[in-house]
Amino acid sequence: MTFAEDEILQTIRMVTVERLDIRTVTLGVSLLDCAHPDTAAAAGRVYSKVMRSAAALVATADAVAREYGIPIVNRRVSVTPVAWVAAACDDGDPVPIARALDRAAAELGIDFIGGYAALVHKGATDSDARLIASLPEALAVTHKLCGAVNAASSRAGINIDAVRDLGRAIRDLAQATADAGGAGCAKFVVFANAVEDNPFMAGAFHGPGEPELALHTGVSGPGAVRAALATLGPDASLTEVAEEVKRIAFKVTRAGELIGREVAARLGVPFGVCDLSLAPTPAVGDSVAAILEEIGVDAAGAWGSTAALALLTDAVKKGGAMASASVGGLSGAFIPVSEDAAMDAAAAAGHLSLEKLEAMTAVCSVGLDMVALPGDTTPDLLSAIIADELAIGVVNHKTTGARLVPVPGARPGDIVNFGGLLGRATVMPINQAGASRMLARGGRIPAPLHSLRN
Repeated sequence: MTFAEDEILQTIRMVTVERLDIRTVTLGVSLLDCAHPDTAAAAGRVYSKVMRSAAALVATADAVAREYGIPIVNRRVSVTPVAWVAAACDDGDPVPIARALDRAAAELGIDFIGGYAALVHKGATDSDARLIASLPEALAVTHKLCGAVNAASSRAGINIDAVRDLGRAIRDLAQATADAGGAGCAKFVVFANAVEDNPFMAGAFHGPGEPELALHTGVSGPGAVRAALATLGPDASLTEVAEEVKRIAFKVTRAGELIGREVAARLGVPFGVCDLSLAPTPAVGDSVAAILEEIGVDAAGAWGSTAALALLTDAVKKGGAMASASVGGLSGAFIPVSEDAAMDAAAAAGHLSLEKLEAMTAVCSVGLDMVALPGDTTPDLLSAIIADELAIGVVNHKTTGARLVPVPGARPGDIVNFGGLLGRATVMPINQAGASRMLARGGRIPAPLHSLRN
């Protein structure tokens, strides 16, 4: 991989002025060899495997960041879905494994560890069901552990039994972490069409098609995209806007792959993917919503927002695909409400409703992400919101997810501060008419006809 002088100079500017960073390097670790009938033994094996595999991750990432002058914000680990490892345990309780993973993360100094997960899009094993039931305890008693459940796919449809159980689990997790505003829910996401090589939390896990170890990077840079569009001026056509986004996405992807391959080489593990996702932070200017405003909508959630977001997401993917043969993960644009200052401001001003946000998820990379809801939101309402979001993913053959935070004691318009990259959020009002009778039917919403593609 070679770089021209002007590419290097522009990258330096994007780092120093426009907040370009490597949002994460994530080491995927297979735990399939850690299964054991005794839960304590399995937890011990998991702890040892993660400690051994990721021992040099933080130091190596720090060294590469210093040498290349590009910040690496997070160092993370993703593991095999824990429901698979816990399936061999005689007592079936996965919580000791959750504690072992969290302890390893703390001792290694990494930011998050993902993979407290189950894949139940077509049905749940006994181990899957036990993991879902354990979510409130496991994510409340740990600090760095993140969880995910894939409850739908375009091939299988939507597992409504699992979705109904997850609504209750999210409500219980919020109550278990009420002293932190229900922040435990920020560490958990429900997916349709989850990908195996996603380096971003909370949904990262090491999928069954991955090697023993793999190093993935997640690259961001909404500030760089917004700055580039600002130089075009208001008279540039939307075609020119799309071309400029592609150009910046190309450069950002090249930087991300360079860093990822260097970290992987020094660790002696295969390089996996570069996930080019415009992931915002609460910092002013580091915002996807600000890009939409630069394109020309009045505020995120205004009419035209879905069209502008579609343009942005498509251009990001095209630019990344031209830059690298290893683009993977989610790659596009994230719209987490609490993690994007301009997105939260739009919600507070009433421009961004929950219904409009759902519409926007049809063209973005993930879905209803870091949405703060009133504390009295019922489990059935949570499940119905999740079902709607998963349906968008299933029908459109794309990854969608829901990371919902019912804030205990909060009412619409209240402000909750989660801290750090999780930011702050305005509690959004919610339509109280739900789908309890539909959920009570249970079963599975079948896959759409166009899933039969062979």
